[in-house]
Amino acid sequence: MKKIFRIFLFVWLTANGTTLQAQLTKIHLDPDAAFKRAKDLYQKEQFSLAYPVFKQVYNDEAGQGQTTDFIKLESRYYYIICGLQLNDSTAVPLATRFIEQENTPARIQMMRFHLGEYYYRQQDFTHAQEQYAATGIANLSNREIADMKFHQAYGYFLTQDFEKAKPLFNAIRQLPTDPNYLDANYYFGFICFNDKNYQLALESFQIAEKLPAYQPVIPFYIAEIYYFSGDKQKALQYGEAALQRSGLFYELQLKQLVGHLLFEKREFAKALPYLQQYVSANQKVRREDLYELSFCYYEAKDWSRSIEGFKQLGGAQDSLAQNSMYLLADAYLKTNDKANARTAFQFCAANNSNAVQKEVSAYHYGKLSYELGYMDAALKSFQSFLDVYPKSAYTQEARELLVNTLANTSNYKEALKLYESLAVKSDLVIKLYPRLLYGSAVELINDQQIDQADLLLTKLLQVPYNTAQLPLAYFWKGEIAYRKGQTEASVAFFLNYLKNPVTNGEVNPVNAKYSLAYGYLKSEQYPLAKNYFEQITRTVSATSTQIEQDAYLRAADCYFMSKDFKQSLRMYETVQSLQLASADYALYQKGIIAGAMNKNPEKISLLQSIEKIYPSSALVPDAQLEVANTYLADENFQAAIAPLQKLVGNPQAAAMGPQVYLKLGVAYFNLDRNDESLKSFQKLVTTHPNTQESTDA
Repeated sequence: MKKIFRIFLFVWLTANGTTLQAQLTKIHLDPDAAFKRAKDLYQKEQFSLAYPVFKQVYNDEAGQGQTTDFIKLESRYYYIICGLQLNDSTAVPLATRFIEQENTPARIQMMRFHLGEYYYRQQDFTHAQEQYAATGIANLSNREIADMKFHQAYGYFLTQDFEKAKPLFNAIRQLPTDPNYLDANYYFGFICFNDKNYQLALESFQIAEKLPAYQPVIPFYIAEIYYFSGDKQKALQYGEAALQRSGLFYELQLKQLVGHLLFEKREFAKALPYLQQYVSANQKVRREDLYELSFCYYEAKDWSRSIEGFKQLGGAQDSLAQNSMYLLADAYLKTNDKANARTAFQFCAANNSNAVQKEVSAYHYGKLSYELGYMDAALKSFQSFLDVYPKSAYTQEARELLVNTLANTSNYKEALKLYESLAVKSDLVIKLYPRLLYGSAVELINDQQIDQADLLLTKLLQVPYNTAQLPLAYFWKGEIAYRKGQTEASVAFFLNYLKNPVTNGEVNPVNAKYSLAYGYLKSEQYPLAKNYFEQITRTVSATSTQIEQDAYLRAADCYFMSKDFKQSLRMYETVQSLQLASADYALYQKGIIAGAMNKNPEKISLLQSIEKIYPSSALVPDAQLEVANTYLADENFQAAIAPLQKLVGNPQAAAMGPQVYLKLGVAYFNLDRNDESLKSFQKLVTTHPNTQESTDA
């Protein structure tokens, strides 16, 4: 290949050497001939060949003074233009001086034109526009006029001065044979597109589309023109067809448009890949695009991706943000993520863009708060919801859930009132009714309103779904009956409770047996009372609970009442030896047992020791009275006076006053101390006139 090239080069040089030498010789001998030859090259646009010749003639390098001034001036003119055409920057100051010094307007205008073209090629559009603006067209050819207009228009276009660019491009697009015809249509179409003159833009783009350079760009604009003109179906068809081609400059933007059009047609499965490719290829996209993609994922049941998209669209107070939060909440529910669904509903409910979504979200926020155990939030939410939306389709459900919420926050009284106001009650809330009755009853018991509580508990025994509360109701019915002195009923209720005992605070088997035992004790059924007291405890210690200590002591009482003095004495001695809270009572009972066993001296000794061992005991007056009674029974009237005298004026023995004065009077009378006896009887009648003792006196 190299050999062939070398042979060709040699032949060409040989053939043209003689001609070239002849030309150079002629130029050196004839400056006019040189100028003519250079001008001929210039007119043939062979500027690189003409440029050195014009320069030589202008500098008179070979003319030896024979070059005329006219030829030199003409050579200078063409020499500068050739330099500009060849993008020689040294020609710029020469052209500037030429314009400043030349007197011929035509030459000045032409020089400005070529200087403007030079700046245009250098993309110095500011200086280019300055020269074009000062160029007249009188001396320009049609081709030059057209080129200048297109270049002016392009310069304005790049500086976004579309108002000036538009008429210039429009002038060129009227010339189908102009080399810039297709380019002018493209830029004119773009400006019309920008001005929303879609019909004219479409016509221009369809012409410009014939040029391969614009084929990757124009399809996007044409599709958008169809879309903005309202012909969405045509926009979709055109866009889908265009995307079958490769190398589109605005391929992603066209995919965005096609995806959006399919989204509007609710063809979400077809829209998904277009929107997916557009969003994934851009670091930042419009919220609307992200919403449409997320919605397509949502429709495809791709919950994780729809969640990822929707959660980026919150924070604003517009309809898009609200709808995104609404769908986000539902997507979270589909994945059983109630906590995040609750948060999304909260955001949606705080947005006023869509009243329906706001209402629905407010309800679901309260419901999820309830289901997740945020009872305070649920309570406020449902109360607010019912105030704002009293006629909502969710009103019934909200009211029922509010009943449940009130119950869960121990607002039983309010819950019961709301329950009873429900015109229609679902089976779910009916099942809650026994709990409301029980909770309200306990509140009333705590407020000492036992009669009202008793009515609710009675109702509780009669309603359905009361299995869980039934033992609790039996317990409190027994407690209330006991407090009201209805011992037989109390025993029956406690026995029912103990058939199926449950524990709930004060309600427990120990308290039930304790109260039941007291009921039997009160009705003098001592063996039964003892049985239940001993079920609580058979032993006692310093660490025993108060109930255990009392149950042990009452069991001893039951043995005492059953005349099992030996066992009761053992138990009383245990209590006293441990110095429990009732040790004084145990000592007192020991004295009573000694008397019952006809051991009066021991009885008196034990009872008198109470004052010494437990001086602040409330039983001291009882012990003193019992000592006096023992002496009186033994007719030891003198000995009886001392303990009776201790009771006179003792505030703790005020209730014993009638007995004390009567017994003193009797003792003095039997000792023949009649004056003192009379004083005692008079004191009795005066201070206690309406007592049986006063009558006896």
